[in-house]
Amino acid sequence: MNHARLLMLVPVLCLVLATGSLAADKPLVFGLLLVGPLNDKGYSQAQYEGGKYVEAHLPGAKMLCLDKVNPADRPGVTIAQIVDDLAAKGARLIIAGSDDMKDGIHEAAEQHPGLTFLHVSGDEVLTGTAPKNLGNLFLKMEYAKMMAGFVAAMTTKTGKIGYLGPLVNDETRRVANAAYLGARHAWVAVRGRKAEDLAFKVNWIGFWFNIPGVTSDPNQVAGSLVDQGYDVIISGLDTPEALSVAAARHKAGAKVRALPYMYKSACQGAPEVCLGVPYFNWGPPLLDVARAVAAGGYKPAFAWLSPNFAALNDPDASPVGFMPGQALSPVIQKALDQFTAELGSGRLDLYAGPLAYQDGSVFVAPGRTPTDRELWFCPQLLRGMEGAGASR
Repeated sequence: MNHARLLMLVPVLCLVLATGSLAADKPLVFGLLLVGPLNDKGYSQAQYEGGKYVEAHLPGAKMLCLDKVNPADRPGVTIAQIVDDLAAKGARLIIAGSDDMKDGIHEAAEQHPGLTFLHVSGDEVLTGTAPKNLGNLFLKMEYAKMMAGFVAAMTTKTGKIGYLGPLVNDETRRVANAAYLGARHAWVAVRGRKAEDLAFKVNWIGFWFNIPGVTSDPNQVAGSLVDQGYDVIISGLDTPEALSVAAARHKAGAKVRALPYMYKSACQGAPEVCLGVPYFNWGPPLLDVARAVAAGGYKPAFAWLSPNFAALNDPDASPVGFMPGQALSPVIQKALDQFTAELGSGRLDLYAGPLAYQDGSVFVAPGRTPTDRELWFCPQLLRGMEGAGASR
């Protein structure tokens, strides 16, 4: 496919720039590839706003943003082809926003050794398979997901928490496990209940967001959980269906609450049922990379960044946050504040062993905590959780 034809297939180009010099003293032009719509009120919108943050804080920086970069929305269009066009427009840094882009961004990096590539959520540097010009960046959402699980278990009246999952991989199992650990801690240590009396069920839809005819319908999956008595739904999707379903059921008289995901302002969709949202704040970490690339000093690495617990919801300080929702009671908010402080200080480590996977195999032995690498590669859901733990 030639480049002219490719550009005809691209309906959303966030900013079109004249081709400029690639000299190091020129303002940085960077490409951002989003897996979903840039206005999805979720993962892709959070990344898009992170790119806008870079533009606002790095003098002269300009973003070339392409959304819906996935096989369903752009059949036959490859990452390598897209990168060719971005490079022709002067991009020196290419940011690939999703795990699904791994093979394509690797190919593009090899084809453009003079450009810098950043694969968000990837682990090529960690596994030693990355080209020299490709780095990895991700954020430790696990802690904010623990907060979501904590809030859910403090809120539930039925003792049944539903988790609306996307596709199944190491990342999605890892954050679902974190939500369960937060929920179990609240249920047992704070509410004084038995762990076996907490139901935590994960249902997967098959992709990061709904693709009609390809994935399960997240509205139906979330609705089914409510029908089964799950009165708090935690979302693992890029998009806010869990919240909209909870709002509709609430309007019909059901006592159901939800926690959306990814995007700081997600609760605005249905504040009356929103307990809070664990979210990515991509601006500061992307700005650090962009500044380094602009200065010619970026060294590709595997970066997995922790929240700044002292300034959790400061847009200039923490890469991960948790924004409390309107439906969160003052009593639970107070308990959450204490829980968050304990996580941040290290007084509470929910990854301390013993922990086991669903099949009974050891995840963390007694007396130790897992390394980042052990956390990153997550083959199963944890014992105590319901739902499929492997790709199907």
